Amino acid sequence: MISVENLKVEFAAKPLFHDVSFVVNDRDRIALVGKNGAGKSTMLKILCGLQQPTDGTVAIPNDQTIGYLPQVMKLSDDTTVMEETRKAFAGTIKMKQRLHQMQHQMSSRTDYESDEYLQLVEKFTQEHDRYMMLGGDNYEAEMERMLIGLGFERSDFERPTKEFSGGWRMRIELAKILLQNPDVLLLDEPTNHLDIESIQWFEQFLAQSAKAVVLVSHDRAFINNVTNRTIEITCGHIEDYKVKYDEYVVLRAERREQQMRAYENQQKEIADMKDFIERFRYKPTKSVQVQSRIKQLAKIVPIEVDDVDNSAMHLKFPPCLRSGDYPVICDDVKKVYGEKTIFDHVTFTIKRGEKVAFVGKNGEGKSTLVKCIMGEIPFTGMLKIGHNVQIGYFAQNQAQLLNEELTIYDTIDRVATGDMRLKINDLLGAFMFGGETSEKKVKVLSGGERSRLAMILLLLQPVNLLILDEPTNHLDMPSKDVLKEAIKAFDGTVIVVSHDRDFLDGLVSKVYEFGEAKVKEHLGGIYDYLRAHNADTIHEALEGHPQEVPTEVATPEPVVSENKQSFEEHKAQQKKIRKAQKAVADSEKRITKMETRIKALDDLFMSPENASNMELVTEYTSTKECLDKENQYWMEMSEVLEKLENEK
Repeated sequence: MISVENLKVEFAAKPLFHDVSFVVNDRDRIALVGKNGAGKSTMLKILCGLQQPTDGTVAIPNDQTIGYLPQVMKLSDDTTVMEETRKAFAGTIKMKQRLHQMQHQMSSRTDYESDEYLQLVEKFTQEHDRYMMLGGDNYEAEMERMLIGLGFERSDFERPTKEFSGGWRMRIELAKILLQNPDVLLLDEPTNHLDIESIQWFEQFLAQSAKAVVLVSHDRAFINNVTNRTIEITCGHIEDYKVKYDEYVVLRAERREQQMRAYENQQKEIADMKDFIERFRYKPTKSVQVQSRIKQLAKIVPIEVDDVDNSAMHLKFPPCLRSGDYPVICDDVKKVYGEKTIFDHVTFTIKRGEKVAFVGKNGEGKSTLVKCIMGEIPFTGMLKIGHNVQIGYFAQNQAQLLNEELTIYDTIDRVATGDMRLKINDLLGAFMFGGETSEKKVKVLSGGERSRLAMILLLLQPVNLLILDEPTNHLDMPSKDVLKEAIKAFDGTVIVVSHDRDFLDGLVSKVYEFGEAKVKEHLGGIYDYLRAHNADTIHEALEGHPQEVPTEVATPEPVVSENKQSFEEHKAQQKKIRKAQKAVADSEKRITKMETRIKALDDLFMSPENASNMELVTEYTSTKECLDKENQYWMEMSEVLEKLENEK
């Protein structure tokens, strides 16, 4: 369906990748993987014709159609949901208009026997047959089915798109692409603005209805459930694996191990040749052998070892001024769009130093309440920001708000003030933008790089209330871990809007659940919240209807203490597990060390001169005894660890 041959892409004379060739076949489900900046998004843009390669060809048959969902989209705000979705059928609608025009001509003309009239009838017949083959007037029903499948209500169809959150607007764009039924779907981080419910629907749709798919995603579960082939961009070329992501990870590790062995053998061979050449270069009797080795050396093709992305950003929020005891106080807050109530009777207080999570389906009001706290939109009720509160806000679309024509350095230079201007290079280096990278323009950055740049802007002003709306979108797993540790170390107050259960685990001490126009408070971490709903995932918790659900904030005292106890028990349990895990790991290291020494002693005993060496015999005996005791200790600690993990 798509044939790529000898593709080469350069940025500022520096090759991104070269000699890339592969074919996208019907029913392929391809995960495009590689470290940040390897060129994954660039590859998708080339496949859909938005960007031209430096060299090589991309061959697409004329009758093949491509649907492309980019990471960053410029969304329209001047239409309704139905009007925006109808754009997917622009060609069909124009065809319908042409048919109406031809019908009008045929009914108004009387020259029925003329050649022109017969040609008009023939043209109308052909166009009408084509129109019916494309589904005819059924496109309205298809639009309704798709929007309802994506979670919209019929009452939403005539609402302006600007009333919807980023996740719901993303679904509208997704609906437009899927309704066009393209032969190849190119998806760049499609799950970033989708909740778990819509991700599961999307997985099912791709499995049942899509023809060919090429996607980039940091959502490991999503790409495992969707893909059957993995293409890795590494060392400026690609490696094509005909397996899903989890199997690729294993095969890649095996291949890299083989590469390392081959590389080490080649380096030893090269070193031996160079050593021979240096030793005998000036000996006439060895001149033939020396020249032979010089020729062999020149012919050696260096073995490349796959890149391992060990780069990591270093994130530490600057010290902040002390705020008042209660940074955010909500009392009977209500927000309405038209006739739709987003939330009502919202009453809660966030104390200084608390780290809380906002969870809920897309469109239930999480980002809307954040905008109310920021003072960006009107509302009814009382919402008070505490004394000396300085807010730092990271929005869902923060990366889209950057000036694409500026360089990375200029973006920071325009905002930095005072002493921070002297530390710009250090700051950029900590976020993996050091050296020549800082001169890149924003428009060439990947989604993950833009998110990191937006995070730097947040650090330039010391704040004591952080509001982070889906901060992990576009970030890879190592970057998520760094961000999480930085938030944990932050001594101010934090509100995190996220569906990422692993990211929230150990980070927040209170969860606010948005749903059915209400906001309910749950004391304890994210796993306490899930246990209260008897659920394994946030999605299950939001879908379920447990018998005992905490009230808005006026929770009875016994329940509060019980939740606190549950939270403390969970922390204590996790501490015991970590301690047992460390004991097992340390024991395994000691066992490995002793086994290595025993093997070395066995080798020494192979020599006759050491066979009766009493010092070695004594060491062997004592090491063996220690190893037996350590193995026994390891077994005991492993059983303890297994028991603790089963009690979770």
